[in-house]
Amino acid sequence: MPTGTNLSSEGLDDRRRRLLFRCWHRGIREMDLVLGHFADAHLTSLSDGDLGELERWLDVPDQQIFAWVNGMEPVPPNYDTGLFRQLRDFHSKGPA
Repeated sequence: MPTGTNLSSEGLDDRRRRLLFRCWHRGIREMDLVLGHFADAHLTSLSDGDLGELERWLDVPDQQIFAWVNGMEPVPPNYDTGLFRQLRDFHSKGPA
């Protein structure tokens, strides 16, 4: 499994560039892979609202998101959104 971004930041607006970097530099490698691969696959097509939600995830501790994504803990209602379910489904299938 690749361990770095496959998405070039060239051509991305500043907000998406920052998000791509932050998704690949979380703190624990497992979350780099979970959020980084998701960002590679979906960042260019996310709406402004989705980008805001992704930014909100980045304020949650790695261990907490990891537990939600892996089903070890229930996702709180304020995070159990369509985008978060997309992340969880993407992670369970693995990156292409």
